[in-house]
Amino acid sequence: MRDSDLIDLLDRIARRDAPAFKLLYDQCAPKLFGLALRVVDNRSWAEDVLQDAFMVIWRTAPDFRASLSPPMAWMGLIVRSRGLDFLRRRASQRTHLAQPIDDLMADGLADDAPSPLDTAQASEQAWALHQCLQQLDNRQREVVSLAYVRDLSHGELAAQLKLPLGTIKTWIRRGLEQLRTCMARFA
Repeated sequence: MRDSDLIDLLDRIARRDAPAFKLLYDQCAPKLFGLALRVVDNRSWAEDVLQDAFMVIWRTAPDFRASLSPPMAWMGLIVRSRGLDFLRRRASQRTHLAQPIDDLMADGLADDAPSPLDTAQASEQAWALHQCLQQLDNRQREVVSLAYVRDLSHGELAAQLKLPLGTIKTWIRRGLEQLRTCMARFA
């Protein structure tokens, strides 16, 4: 249908001419339905969007200005807007329905007790650390373990083991570098 014919129909619809509205629907609905279907990607939803769009066209036909937009572009914009509004409403409804479940899950997850997954990961990390510690030489492993397990300072370690402070620092630094490299392989 030519733009001039569509403009004439929209002018008649602006005066509330029901037969003109039916003719416009018959002529344009298939094309506009295709657009609605592309926007909402669901046949049933597209039918709802198309119906809503034609109700908007009926109400706003007096506002149509042919000098601003071709008639199909104007109606296409209405269909697209109605489709996007429809999708927003559906997303909002899903969010609203999911909120009680989200709250319930958040309450359940707020517990400070470790989850089974946390426990499994901690166990894997402990096993990996044990494997990496075994790769250090005995004195280096002893110094690193005492420093971190007993929380001893470098000076306290030097005094306890009767070793020079520089040696303790070197062993810890090299031991941590080896552990970091080894643990990276397990990550």
